[in-house]
Amino acid sequence: MRGWRDCARGLLAPAAFLLGASAAHAAEPLVEPAWLAAHLNDPHVVVLDLRPVEAYRAGHIPGAVSAAFGTTAWAVSEPNGAARALPPVPRIAATVGALGVGDADNVVIVADGLPGAARAYWTFKVLGHNAVSILDGGERAWHGAPDTRPAARPAAVFTPHYTPAVRADTAEVSRASRDGSAVLVDARPLSQWNGSVTPPTPFAHGEAGHIPGAVSVDQSQAVMPDGRLKPREALAQMFAPVGDKPAIAYCNAGILSAADWFVMSEILHKPGTKLYDGSMSAWSADPSRPVVR
Repeated sequence: MRGWRDCARGLLAPAAFLLGASAAHAAEPLVEPAWLAAHLNDPHVVVLDLRPVEAYRAGHIPGAVSAAFGTTAWAVSEPNGAARALPPVPRIAATVGALGVGDADNVVIVADGLPGAARAYWTFKVLGHNAVSILDGGERAWHGAPDTRPAARPAAVFTPHYTPAVRADTAEVSRASRDGSAVLVDARPLSQWNGSVTPPTPFAHGEAGHIPGAVSVDQSQAVMPDGRLKPREALAQMFAPVGDKPAIAYCNAGILSAADWFVMSEILHKPGTKLYDGSMSAWSADPSRPVVR
């Protein structure tokens, strides 16, 4: 029986990845460099390079569009304390359309690491665009000749379909913390979970520790040294402490936790998995909310 990584390599029937089809169809969550190389000229495959502009200019996958992740286009600060929250849906939809992503396009995300790639992937899922994949291993997995010429696509019509089923807010997290209706999964290093290290102030208001009831699953352990995702069996063992309940992933600002969300939701197919994009930055903005050290 073929595993998930075989699927990502395109060993399933062609229908598993519908090129040029409606975005209602889901793409494979991971694609390999060989698959991408074979589809670079497909007009409905849009490669988004999330690396900083300087890195993009130094060399990128041919045809990739620069979509630097560290900008307000992908995440915004909110009055409730959230440091890297999802922008208003009309705003992020306009950003996506301006990048040349249309309703019928298949997006392939390229980044330096899994967290940023997973957060952008999750953003497309929140917007109801299921035809999205991550290049396994990111930019360094690409062995083709780099291109230094900037690439751009004409602005496209992108129609968002907001999907709250993959997003948790502070009220839902508070409820899960009290009654155990969902498992809170802390994606940060163990030292931040147990409070021995204080997170950067802009992201958690100087609060050390975790939301009551949260289990620690450090997202950095999900990838191999070359940046590719570990085999499914290893990931299942890594997330075994989460159990069978629905899960809500969080971190300091909803970036690292996107990696945990991606593994649980898209690779392990755990039902009811959500991302709390407000994370500790929103949670700890109210000093009355408890934090365990």
